[in-house]
Amino acid sequence: MNTAISSLPLPLPAAALPRRAPRRVLPGFNLTLGFTVLYLSLIVLIPLSALFFKTFTLSFEQFWAAVSSPRVLASYRLTFGASFLAALVNVVAGLLVAWVLVRYSFPGKKIVDALVDLPFALPTAVAGISLTALLAGNGWVGQYLEPHGIQLAFKPAGVVIALIFIGLPFVVRTVQPVLEDAEKELEEAATCLGATRWQTFTRVIFPSIAPALLTGFAMAFARAIGEYGSVIFIAGNMPMVSEITPLIIIGKLEQYDYAGATAVALVMLVFSFILLLLINALQAWQRKKS
Repeated sequence: MNTAISSLPLPLPAAALPRRAPRRVLPGFNLTLGFTVLYLSLIVLIPLSALFFKTFTLSFEQFWAAVSSPRVLASYRLTFGASFLAALVNVVAGLLVAWVLVRYSFPGKKIVDALVDLPFALPTAVAGISLTALLAGNGWVGQYLEPHGIQLAFKPAGVVIALIFIGLPFVVRTVQPVLEDAEKELEEAATCLGATRWQTFTRVIFPSIAPALLTGFAMAFARAIGEYGSVIFIAGNMPMVSEITPLIIIGKLEQYDYAGATAVALVMLVFSFILLLLINALQAWQRKKS
């Protein structure tokens, strides 16, 4: 009996067993990376490369004349300036709206929460027509403002209002989940240690939501730069006054000046990309600091 038992093969140690590749439910890195690169190439890289190639058909003098004419420069100032101002307003207003939705309960809260997403679902042309009907000289609000010398429609101020309308949800939906996940125990501890409400907000709450605010600002700013439908109705589209850069591009396309249109679009693309890189760098610095 002992001889039979001793003749049985002994199990190999774990180190000597052949290692099997771990089986994963999801596809591996190579497949997912290939699909990602293919998808981005078809959707993003190829259209952008076509923009560059079409612009290169111009000489440098022609390119500079297309992107630096007084009318185009005025549209740059309005587009980027109004987009930046609208994004700043949305950072403050979006933070307040997200704070109310997260920290308070009140009748109609679900309705207010749904209204925040209305600019996402509403066609931009409808938003522009609605704002124009509201703020024009014979509109519900404009008829009371215009006698006092306050004209919003068909002015740069109307462009800012339209961009605030379409950009607000980006800030609210970015900050809201961060506020929901915030640790209220830290706020209670700060209060117990004698901190005022302002000190608690600036030293406890704000550092945790600052990256989300920067993200919301970047998204609202980028969305406003390329906005067209809601702006053309309320802007008035007066050259050198209330004409946005996307309208300049559309005008060049209608005149069959495809190279000039792509040149102006290329300038907007480069500026937008640089600004997004700067904001992403600020976000990374904020995370590292916190």
